[in-house]
Amino acid sequence: MPDLNLTATRIVRGTWEGVVSRDTGDGAAPQIAVTHLGQPLSGITATADPMHPGQWHVRMPIPAAALSDGVQTFLILDTASDQQIGAFSIAMGDLLEGDIRAEVELLRAELDMLKRAFRRHCVETA
Repeated sequence: MPDLNLTATRIVRGTWEGVVSRDTGDGAAPQIAVTHLGQPLSGITATADPMHPGQWHVRMPIPAAALSDGVQTFLILDTASDQQIGAFSIAMGDLLEGDIRAEVELLRAELDMLKRAFRRHCVETA
């Protein structure tokens, strides 16, 4: 079991950011790797937080080649233990449009049902 904890903080301007903290050990910088579709990505940086010993700010530029329709999942690994410590996904494109429309239609139907039930309740208790 890795002694690292990962907290994702944000994605901004095409860069994923998070904080890695170490539970135990000598406080050495973590060796972080990120993969997409089984392929390692480059450009990952881990910078020690001077205000919080045992914590590192991790940044990884999301390559444009990894972005396409559907859901793209990125795995974050501790290379020292060869275990996954986190993941993030990006969903985009026309493939999701049908799912979103279906979900909105379902929400509308449920809202209409609740409105009818509420009105019926008001009439019955008046």
